[in-house]
Amino acid sequence: MKKKHTKILLVDDEPDILEIVGYNLTQEGYQIFTAANGKEAVAKAKKELPDLIIMDVMMPEMDGMEACENIRKIAELSNVIITFLTARSEDYSQVAGFDAGADDYITKPIKPKLLVSKVKALLRRLKESEQDNGTLNVGGIEINREEYKIVKDNIEIGLPRKEFELFYLLASKPGKVFKRDEILDKVWGNEVVVGGRTIDVHIRKLREKIGEDFFKTIKGVGYKFEV
Repeated sequence: MKKKHTKILLVDDEPDILEIVGYNLTQEGYQIFTAANGKEAVAKAKKELPDLIIMDVMMPEMDGMEACENIRKIAELSNVIITFLTARSEDYSQVAGFDAGADDYITKPIKPKLLVSKVKALLRRLKESEQDNGTLNVGGIEINREEYKIVKDNIEIGLPRKEFELFYLLASKPGKVFKRDEILDKVWGNEVVVGGRTIDVHIRKLREKIGEDFFKTIKGVGYKFEV
């Protein structure tokens, strides 16, 4: 994925944030679009079909959480990466962000160079996932990497990108015990610093959506996730 073809949508009600973040990402060669609130972000995302959306949480008209949920319902945007960039650092806010369908959660303030590094890591994960388009059949579940689709008992299960990538990783090697650092590296990228509860939140959501029986089948996940 060439940078000049990579579209990034910035969403924030503070013009200074849009200007500073937009400038630094433009200098890296990315194509930047902006929106001032969640409602505008949904409309702009439909029109531009960005590869990455960087969005604030607290905004007028429609907040970032609701906007994220609405974007995840749009078929054309099923593969877009969404990360929050917000001053809300509470654990419950981060959990709510992942529950809304976000792939990452970055707290302000953050130095521009570090943010650029995180953006590169997120987009690198996108590129690597696009190159690996295999299909797995594990435990009676079909996992289509190219279409980001999971089918269980003839029923399609929709997952946000990071949940899908985590699920695909675990299912790709049944019986293997994955360490936390390995999961973070392969799913989030070693340049992206995520909270300690990030994996736990995603695993909990996968267990709810896929079912506990499947995880008893694959078994091999380390740290606090042995079944």
